[in-house]
Amino acid sequence: MASDTRALILESVRKYDREVAGRQEFIPGVTPVQPSGATLVEEDRVALVEAALDMRIAAGVASRKFERKFARALGLRKAHMTNSGSSANLLALSSLMSPQLGDRRLRPGDEVITVAAGFPTTINPILQTGMTPVFVDVELGTYNTTPERVREAIGPRTRAIMIAHALGNPYEVEEIAQLADEHDLFLIEDNCDAVGSTYKNKLTGSFGDFATVSFYPAHHITTGEGGCVLTDNLVLARIVESMRDWGRDCWCEPGEDDTCHKRFAYQLGDLPPRYDHKYTFSHVGYNLKATDLQAALGLSQLSRLDEFGAARRRNWQRLRDGLESVPGLVLPVATPGSDPSWFGFAITIAPDAPYERYELLRFLEDRKIGTRLLFAGNITRHPGYLDQKFRVVGDLSNSDIITERTFWIGVYPGLTTEMIDYVAASIREFVAARG
Repeated sequence: MASDTRALILESVRKYDREVAGRQEFIPGVTPVQPSGATLVEEDRVALVEAALDMRIAAGVASRKFERKFARALGLRKAHMTNSGSSANLLALSSLMSPQLGDRRLRPGDEVITVAAGFPTTINPILQTGMTPVFVDVELGTYNTTPERVREAIGPRTRAIMIAHALGNPYEVEEIAQLADEHDLFLIEDNCDAVGSTYKNKLTGSFGDFATVSFYPAHHITTGEGGCVLTDNLVLARIVESMRDWGRDCWCEPGEDDTCHKRFAYQLGDLPPRYDHKYTFSHVGYNLKATDLQAALGLSQLSRLDEFGAARRRNWQRLRDGLESVPGLVLPVATPGSDPSWFGFAITIAPDAPYERYELLRFLEDRKIGTRLLFAGNITRHPGYLDQKFRVVGDLSNSDIITERTFWIGVYPGLTTEMIDYVAASIREFVAARG
């Protein structure tokens, strides 16, 4: 019978996982110490195969279930899964341009405050929608901007704030949300690196109009590729769903018809009466949906979110303790009042250090220790942005320092205590050898 065959297949998958996924011995200098990566177990492999056996190849039941459970995990009412975190950012900002928002809608030429030292996918949607980024600087140590800098950047055309929590470290988001409220601005929290982080005992992602999340393998949980837009606002949630799903006005699930029992009862736009609601489009939208295969993996991963966060905090603290007394390094600090679920461990080399960042990175990479720069550094210096229209408020001196002297190393759950200690010892050895 099919059920017996299915059980046999899944048991074989479990057996296969145990055969190939055993714990490997860590050999310093030979075993790669990656800066990030997915932490996958037997249940993840089984979840993917089970979804494949059901031929759940498009968005469907598993996607809706994951959206409900993920929204609850972050304390929000609605989540809409997307095909990437980058798409989530584009979708969130584009949705704020909906005519359904009336006079509050964003328009081309409006300004959006963000930071220069970030990842391009926080900034690109501002340019892609015809709006103007307003760049502010960040602090060294936290690598986040401040409410004071944001306040100074608010001008007559400012309509929104879109900032990421840097490497999982929350910015002062309650205060920035208050600024947004005072000035009638939308706030989008790019929460891609910070799922599970808290500020003033409240989860990041729950302060703004929108939160965006990435499920790329580097992030806190993974669906392979994938992302999500979350909100407490049901009007915004409905717009996001429409914009994600081709811009359609209908809200039937895939494969469903006439959920509203009015499929042929509408007259919208300049369409004839009784035009099929399933093919009525209220937005110029996209197709940014994910699949049930991805959602099945997400559901398996979501059960371990707290475990993953604890491992990230533990690894970060062990690195911090191991590098505490090393001269010439600016070590990361948590924003006061926060409890970060760290994405990475940032290090800035002091200006008087007798070596360059490049030398330390080559030393670490030669020891199989993976490193990454703090994303774009000062993004206004990149070739793709030199001719773009933007505004800068204040100087970007710390963003320039990040461009020239900052990098980060991993703390993700796949790293063992031996690996973390090896990384710290390697940095200590390098610095000691250079006086």
